[in-house]
Amino acid sequence: MSRVESKGKQQAQAIADAGGVMTHRQIMFVIFGLMAGMFLSALDQTIVGTSMRTIADDLHGLSLQAWVTTAYLITSTIATPIYGKLSDIFGRRPLFIIAIVIFLVGSVAAGFANSMYMLAVFRALQGLGAGGLMALPLAIMGDILAPRERAKYQGYFLAVFGISSVIGPLIGGLLAGTPEILFITGWRWVFLINLPIGAVALAIVLRFLHIPHTPRKVRIDWWGAATVVIALVPLLLVAEKGREWGWDSISAILCYVVGGLGIAAFILSEKLMGDDALIPLKMFKNRTFSVATVLGVLVGFGMFGAMMTIPLYLQLVKGSSPTLSGLQMLPMILGLMISSIVSGQIIARTGKYKIFPTIGTAFMATGFLWMTFLTADKPVWYIMVGMLFIGLGLGQLMQTLTIASQNSVGPRDIGVATSSSTFFRQIGGTLGVAVLFSVLFTRIPITIAAAFTEKSNLADLQGALTDPTVLADPKNKQILELLQSSQSGGGTSLTTSLDGDTSFLNGSDPRLSAPFLEGFSNATVTVYWVALAVVAVAFVLSFFLKAAPLRAKSALQENADNDAAVLAQNAASATGALVAPDADGRAAHHADPDSAPVGTPPAATSSSRKE
Repeated sequence: MSRVESKGKQQAQAIADAGGVMTHRQIMFVIFGLMAGMFLSALDQTIVGTSMRTIADDLHGLSLQAWVTTAYLITSTIATPIYGKLSDIFGRRPLFIIAIVIFLVGSVAAGFANSMYMLAVFRALQGLGAGGLMALPLAIMGDILAPRERAKYQGYFLAVFGISSVIGPLIGGLLAGTPEILFITGWRWVFLINLPIGAVALAIVLRFLHIPHTPRKVRIDWWGAATVVIALVPLLLVAEKGREWGWDSISAILCYVVGGLGIAAFILSEKLMGDDALIPLKMFKNRTFSVATVLGVLVGFGMFGAMMTIPLYLQLVKGSSPTLSGLQMLPMILGLMISSIVSGQIIARTGKYKIFPTIGTAFMATGFLWMTFLTADKPVWYIMVGMLFIGLGLGQLMQTLTIASQNSVGPRDIGVATSSSTFFRQIGGTLGVAVLFSVLFTRIPITIAAAFTEKSNLADLQGALTDPTVLADPKNKQILELLQSSQSGGGTSLTTSLDGDTSFLNGSDPRLSAPFLEGFSNATVTVYWVALAVVAVAFVLSFFLKAAPLRAKSALQENADNDAAVLAQNAASATGALVAPDADGRAAHHADPDSAPVGTPPAATSSSRKE
């Protein structure tokens, strides 16, 4: 047995002997390890985006770049509930270590991929680890902290999420723009940079994450794991590729059918498995859990929709670089961090959280309402105000809904409740991106065509087309060719111009690009109206969230109390059996009544009496 393992067992035993209570120092060391793991997963979601074009060019697979993103999304989403359930059975520590190792192996493999197909496969492997890195830290927090205290510490995790969202695009752009680092192509370090961070996270977890766990015999829900794959893979696939395939294409319809059958099979298997199910259906009988889950789906819809469409608007309409657009998202991140920390402190002091989902959805709705007045000529600070409101809302919702879900179940189901909360929020986010981007690109042809018919735009356009300096400027060559093509009968050119390469807008004369930018801006406003409607539903639903009083003890303490109660009950039963009256009605005496083992069954006691 290694020194670390021996030390870990001693620490776990010390925590168990202390009634499941961990010191502040122990908690902080555990939190550092958990935050390092979550930072890995959150960073990987943002760092790849700004470097994907460079990667695709180098691997000669621009048309396949969507599969790299989709593979990661599918495996990380599917793995989330599986990690939660297995950690309830086998303990959080081994599952978290496995998740880090799988993620790091996938990172190394992705860093040395030689084709887009290989990269997609290795990104899928990364996703298998990322599912655990996102779900398990919050479950471990549920183990070691009482719900009231948990809100205070979870603000740190949202801060990590915010920081990674800001620096991810910056690091990704920097690495992708560097030809070579230590004799390795720059973009490959987008994946290899995970190794030192992961090594630190793994070292901290191995050294400090030692939580007492009582193994229990259960059936592993293999059918649930298989049917959730059958249900989600085709639905996530059509969500990502539906706009390209066509929502009523044969491929899309086949995905709908297979996904629907998979959902039916999953529900049936979960019903048959009962308490051992991957996602026990009994949890949905609890109104708090059910409402919190639906709210999580709706909030994920709005959150991921905003985080995907706002950078696109900043880059296309305002001309921001991917790196700069990441920095311009800072108000949303600051709002998220501020509101999560403040709401966490209030929950920790008062034990009340019912008001925060209502206030949070109200802030989000206000932010999206503000965005519906967005126009192409609005300054950047205008959209930053909307982002701030959305961030202030998200910060009150993300941790509160997780706490509500954890508080609605018993200690043995905290892992599956936490992973289910994360799982359904991811599903909502996937739906949000798919639906809102579908709305966006459906509206773009209409809004661009309308922008070209406006008198002011027509007058400016005619003036630019008769200006010799405009015609001679090489920066206007591509957009002039596009306009000429559309006037000569290539009518589809304008309607599809913002659904592909938009480089023709960079540096072109503002009079030529104005109709395109105005059309995209107006299409984006439609997206924000849809997001507003979804968040408004969440606002109404938040009033139906039944806020059960937050438990004063952590799962570890409750389990320790339960174990002590069982031991006391067994001891009492054994003592009662030792002094039970015999057939003549007299009490039976033994030479050494304390020698009988705790929990000794009555049959064994009576046999010793006969001796």
